[in-house]
Amino acid sequence: MGFKCGIVGLPNVGKSTLFNALTETASAQAANYPFCTIEPNVGDVPVPDPRLDQLAEIAGSQKIIPTRLSFVDIAGLVRGASKGEGLGNKFLANIREVDAIVHVLRCFEDDDITHVEGGVDPVRDADIVETELMLSDLESLERRLVGLQKKANSGEKDAKITVALMKQATELLADGKPARLADISNENRAEWKALNLITSKPVLYICNVEEEAAATGNEFSEQMAAKAEAENAGMIVVSAAIEEEVAQLDRSERSEYLETLGLHEAGLDRLIQAGYGLLHLITYFTVGPKEARAWTVRQNTMAPKAAGVIHTDFEKGFIRAETISFDDFIACNGEAGAKDAGKMRLEGKEYVVRDGDVMHFRFAN
Repeated sequence: MGFKCGIVGLPNVGKSTLFNALTETASAQAANYPFCTIEPNVGDVPVPDPRLDQLAEIAGSQKIIPTRLSFVDIAGLVRGASKGEGLGNKFLANIREVDAIVHVLRCFEDDDITHVEGGVDPVRDADIVETELMLSDLESLERRLVGLQKKANSGEKDAKITVALMKQATELLADGKPARLADISNENRAEWKALNLITSKPVLYICNVEEEAAATGNEFSEQMAAKAEAENAGMIVVSAAIEEEVAQLDRSERSEYLETLGLHEAGLDRLIQAGYGLLHLITYFTVGPKEARAWTVRQNTMAPKAAGVIHTDFEKGFIRAETISFDDFIACNGEAGAKDAGKMRLEGKEYVVRDGDVMHFRFAN
């Protein structure tokens, strides 16, 4: 099960530098000119989770396999992208394929790095990108609505539902508001998702600040904090330049380096965890002497579906899930202790998996 976060923003805001640090490679060419990233670069990164190390230590696991999240470095967008300006069409096509949007904003002054809008103003930059995405969604809806309206008028039930949702989205967008603000009932969630509107995707703002402001933020990030709060959106402060340096260090050296900067953890760890939360994902674990492994599912996933993440046969033949909470596994010093203490539960097909569950699936061949 793959989940993708698209890294977007105007040119020269630090997207590729951040991506390089995330993937600990220089595969995305970072250069001081627009559109240096033309084809979207994709990198799978491990999701930091100290619980996995604790479980592996208790079980004596030979291998530790974290769960992963994909980040896509997408070409910089400019004003007029919805009309094809710059690499607008390619940008918009690529961004429709991701599950969430990580919006990088330049929050630092540097005369040596050109700003396509002539000066630093992250709120303005965020509005430029959002506007282009909304215009693209409007165009997409208007193009599809004509044909679908005929089906709805003829009495087709599914078409009626979809047309109603499209009109709801169109009204929001025409009012200058992203589609993610729409109030959609649970029963219509599938149809809403099928519209594949860019502005319906969850957004996380990344304020890329200078090194000195990495721990505290600055006036630009404060402006964005107010905007994010008003939109009920997530926001974190990082210095892409620092993260690129940290990525080149041995893991043993990273903590010491971060401490000298007044940082308790790498900004990228916070970014990955925030991306994970943005998609409403949780982690369950399988633990044994061979390996301790983390698996990703969405919140409110039932046990058979979670088993299917490991193998489709596990879902098809699901019988039960032997389940221990993370806290109980640690407190009882492993599976045997949890069993003896009566902390292992036998969960059936209706069980909703909880974050941190340690699970062993029983299934029929």
